[in-house]
Amino acid sequence: MTATDILAAADGFSEELAQRAAEVEANRFLPQDIAARFAAAGFYRLCIPEACGGLEANPRLLVEVVERLARADASPAWCVMIGGTTGLLAGFMPPDEARAVFGAPDVISAGVFAPRGKAVREVRDGVEGYRAMGRWQWGSGSRNANWIAGGCLVLGEDGKPEMAPEGVPQNRMLLFPESEVTLLDTWDVSGLNGTGSTDFEVNDVFVPASQAISLISDKPLARPLYAFPTFGLLSIGIAGVALGAARGAIDDLVETATAKKPQGSSKTLAERAKAHLDVSEAEALTRSARAYLYEAIDTAWEAATRHGEITEAHRRDLRHASVHAVKSAGRTIDLMYTLAGGSSVYRSHALQRRFRDIHVATQHAMVADTTYELTGRLFLGVPTNTAML
Repeated sequence: MTATDILAAADGFSEELAQRAAEVEANRFLPQDIAARFAAAGFYRLCIPEACGGLEANPRLLVEVVERLARADASPAWCVMIGGTTGLLAGFMPPDEARAVFGAPDVISAGVFAPRGKAVREVRDGVEGYRAMGRWQWGSGSRNANWIAGGCLVLGEDGKPEMAPEGVPQNRMLLFPESEVTLLDTWDVSGLNGTGSTDFEVNDVFVPASQAISLISDKPLARPLYAFPTFGLLSIGIAGVALGAARGAIDDLVETATAKKPQGSSKTLAERAKAHLDVSEAEALTRSARAYLYEAIDTAWEAATRHGEITEAHRRDLRHASVHAVKSAGRTIDLMYTLAGGSSVYRSHALQRRFRDIHVATQHAMVADTTYELTGRLFLGVPTNTAML
C-alpha cells in the first residue's frame, strides 16, 4: 500500500461515516464492521514495523488519515489514532514476539499509556514475566481490539516501585489478549461517544517479559519512525483528530450559512458581516495551526531519516504544535457552533456533535495546559525534566 492508497481509502469512508455518525454515537463504540474495514484498509498498521507486516509509515500519514476521517466524524478517527499509535509497541519488541502479536493483517490493538496498573516480576513455567492487575480509564477502541495494552508501575519484592535508569519509577506497557481483559460499561460521556473509551481491568494476568515494554528505557528499532517519542506521536494524532473536526465544522457552517436565512432576517447567514469575521478567523486558526503541526512533523522526520534520531527541540515542537492545534480547533468549532445560532443545538445538526467532541478531546492529558508550561521552560532555557517529552 502506498500513501496515496491509504489516503484514498480514508476519503472513501467520508460519506458513510457522516451518514452513520448518529448510529456510532448511540452505539457508544465503533461498530465492528467499520473497524474491520479500517483494518483491511491498513489504518491500524501505520506504525507497525515492516518486518512484521506493518506499513511503518511517516507519522505525517497517520495524522493525515485521522484528519480526513475526523472531517466526517471524530469518534472513528480517534479509534484509528489510538489503534495506530498502540502499534508502535511492536517496534520495541523482539521480532518474533512482535510478529506473534501484530503480524496478522487484520489485527487491531488499543491501549492506555497511563501507568494505572501494577506489575510484579514473576516466573511461570520457566518463563520470565510479570503478574499484572489494574484498572484503566479511556480505553478507546478496546471493544474492537484483539490486544489491549495497559501501563503498569513495576513493583519490587518490597512492594516499592522499581526505578528506571533515567531516575524515574519504572513503568511498562503490558500487552493483554482481549480474552484476559474485562471491559466495563463506564463510557457515558458528553462527547467522543462513539470511541468506546470505557474502563477496563485485569486481575492476576501473567504477561511474558517480551510483551512488557518500557517506552523510556527499552530501545526500539533503529528506524526513523521509532526515533519519534511515543508521547509526541500520540499528541500529534490527537491534533490530527481535532483539526479534522475543525475543518468539518467549517464545512457544516458554510452549508448552513448558504442554505437558508436566519429567522426574522432578510439575509442569509453567509451575507452577514459577523459570519464573514468568524469564518475568516476560523480559517486562519485552522490553517495556521495545521501548517505548524505538519512543519514540526516534517522537520522531525527529516532529522530521523538523516541522523537516526531527533533532538529535544524537535520533541518540544511536536508537543507544542499539537497543543496549539487542539486549542485552535476548539476555538474554531466554538466560533462555528455559536455562529450557526439556534440551528446548531439540534441533534440533527453535526455542529452540536463536533462541539461536544472537541471539548472532550481538549481534556486529554497529552494536550493539557501543562504541556505549554513544559515547552515554555524549554523555550526559555530553564532546566527541565524532559523524560516524558
